[in-house]
Amino acid sequence: MTKTGKIVIATVVLASVAGLGVVAAKRNKTKPVDVRVEAVEARDLVASVTASGQIQPRTKVDVSADVTGKIVKLVVKEGDLVKKGQLLLQIDPEQATAALQRSEASLASARAQFAQARANLLQAQRNYERSAQIQKQSPNLVSEEQLEQLRTQSEVNKALAEAASFSVEQSVATVRDARQALSRTIITAPMSGKITRLNVEEGETAIMGTLNKDAATLLTISDMSILETKVKVDETDVARISVGDSALIQIDAFPDTAFAGRVVEISNSSVNKAAGAASAGDQAIDYEVRVQLVNPPVDTRPDFSATAKIVTATRNKVLSIPIIALTVRENEELNAGDSAVTVGRQPSKQVGKRDVEGVFIVGTDNKVSFRPVKVGIAGERHFEVMDGLKAGEKIVAGTYQAIRELKDGALVKPTVPETKKAGAEKKS
Repeated sequence: MTKTGKIVIATVVLASVAGLGVVAAKRNKTKPVDVRVEAVEARDLVASVTASGQIQPRTKVDVSADVTGKIVKLVVKEGDLVKKGQLLLQIDPEQATAALQRSEASLASARAQFAQARANLLQAQRNYERSAQIQKQSPNLVSEEQLEQLRTQSEVNKALAEAASFSVEQSVATVRDARQALSRTIITAPMSGKITRLNVEEGETAIMGTLNKDAATLLTISDMSILETKVKVDETDVARISVGDSALIQIDAFPDTAFAGRVVEISNSSVNKAAGAASAGDQAIDYEVRVQLVNPPVDTRPDFSATAKIVTATRNKVLSIPIIALTVRENEELNAGDSAVTVGRQPSKQVGKRDVEGVFIVGTDNKVSFRPVKVGIAGERHFEVMDGLKAGEKIVAGTYQAIRELKDGALVKPTVPETKKAGAEKKS
């Protein structure tokens, strides 16, 4: 074979390979993408916020001692029901009794001194009045100097009597304080309820609550008739919650039952950060929400773990789409009047392209086109459609990977859900 013939054959072979490559590329380009297709339908939607927390009584009191001393009598145990004013425990009263006796003795002494000072005052006043009368009748018998001394002595005794009177008042106050200290050795229930925590035993030493509150707490009394779940809600969700919203509460101790509840309080300030934590910008901001239980079980105890599902909005028979179907695409040609929902806060001046939320519509030729939509509340699996879609239109509802990579004009191939496949095989 000549050299020219070899060149011609090589050229033909290369052209054939190139042609096959172009055909294969076109086939790959037009190969349909497997997607799940659903129709836009009307559904009942419930928007909710879920948060975890612990069961706590609405009202509870941490009982601590106002005096320091050994506990000599403990008449209750954890779990007991007590009434307001009932004896709980007694602290050794010996020291307080001695202090009361000393103060009462001081009071008796002050009263005796006052009586003596008052008697001296009366005697000095009589001496002065008698001398003054004598001088008035016989000026030569009592001199002015003697009369002046008697007047001064009367005034001094008057001041001493007043000082003794004040000393009596001071001693009375001391006795009253000592009696109050003695009464504080007997601790009674400040409210009716259940003893949910008992931190001391008979023979231990109780310390004053002002020194260390945690260490000084002797016991806790809780009103178990009204229970609440304290949950921490993220700042992005707390604005959607209002006082009075209904809720479903799942208590871990009762896994097969859900209890009704309602929101009774939303904190105005965020939950305090731990000491030594990083700056607020590095941490999530949470707010405490109190959800009161309606008809809680009798066996409920404080600190039970619970999860509250707070219902923030409901919609009946509204058009909806699967949450996974909603995607975001860049679109620089949309105007402000287009029916689209932009992600995040609107900037005062638009820079570059905007992110627009929408779905992919499946046409009769199985080609998709992106369409902006306006959505409302979010249920567990579906978004409410407020604008941009009509009932019966088919949209791409999965998979997430396919939706993320889809583009306008792409060819798709609807797949049969696994549930329908199983049903068809069962019938056959």
